[in-house]
Amino acid sequence: MGDDFIRTRLTHSLEVAQVGRELGKRLGCDPDVVDTACLAHDLGHPPFGHNGERALAEAAAGIGGFEGNAQTLRLLTRLEAKVYGDGRSVGLNLTRACLDATIKYPWRRGEGPPGSPPAKFGVYGPEEEVFAWVREGARPGVRSLEAQVMDLADDVAYSVHDVEDGIVGGSVPPGALGAAPELTAVAELARQRYGGLPLADLMAAGERLVALDYWPRRWDGSRQALAALKNMTSELIGRFVLAAQNATRESFGPGRLSRYAADLVVPEATLAEIAVLKALAAVFVMEPRLSDPIYVGQRTILKELYGYLLESAPDSLEPEFRHDYAEAPDAQAKARIVVDQIASLTDSSAVLEYNRFAGRSSPTLS
Repeated sequence: MGDDFIRTRLTHSLEVAQVGRELGKRLGCDPDVVDTACLAHDLGHPPFGHNGERALAEAAAGIGGFEGNAQTLRLLTRLEAKVYGDGRSVGLNLTRACLDATIKYPWRRGEGPPGSPPAKFGVYGPEEEVFAWVREGARPGVRSLEAQVMDLADDVAYSVHDVEDGIVGGSVPPGALGAAPELTAVAELARQRYGGLPLADLMAAGERLVALDYWPRRWDGSRQALAALKNMTSELIGRFVLAAQNATRESFGPGRLSRYAADLVVPEATLAEIAVLKALAAVFVMEPRLSDPIYVGQRTILKELYGYLLESAPDSLEPEFRHDYAEAPDAQAKARIVVDQIASLTDSSAVLEYNRFAGRSSPTLS
């Protein structure tokens, strides 16, 4: 499939949990709550990651859309059938604090606060009751401290590790931020996509990053170069986490901070550096992929698979989803079950399912 990334969703989640647990512990959060949120944060991602998320959001637009974070809440509170009670699955039966920590976007579709990503939301209609229970007493649109720690840990892990993977894979030149045209392109994308920070601040952030002693100056695949790259990863993670820890303590003082007793404070300079790293990977790795036949083929697979399964349900569904489909009260709820089955697939099983229902080879994936 030509899609074997250096890091997987599992290794990424483990790395997020390492970063989040340590930061949360230093601030006084319950480390197990933060750990749970970090490990769970990507559970709702469908096949093909964000590319598949985009495809399912378009396919399911008429039934409330698709969003990986909302799907995570659905998995934790219903689809992962560990506890059954009151005539239905109640998922993993996690505590309110744990569920609250997993909710990155604590609002319904289209109800985000000003400046929030319009396509992001944290709950579908069927989970509104449990969402209301989880959010009882919380201010609308405000995340718990543990959720904020999880979110920063996610940003830190994937911004640093995507650049590391990009350098190893040959897509990201180590000197990219040191050249004016490339730095400008990266800073402009960061301005547009990641928080709307001033272009001058983002340019300055890029210049600070390449001036660091541990920023890699070359990449030749040698063990020496690999060790230097791993050192950069560790140093940057420490830099970002320490900055957030110190700024939060300066604002809220010593002692145990958790839930709604404090907010995570991340200095703007740190936010700018993280945004530049994310944009660096986007410019050299993510953006070129969007029009690549492989990624177009992935989106085609999920959209067409949704149509095939919806038309042939319930016979085409796996047993647990077939039972859910039979109990669904209306057409929208039944279509949501079809989305659930697709979202539960791996990349390879999505291709196999598509080939089985389409009766032909899948679109170009290599």
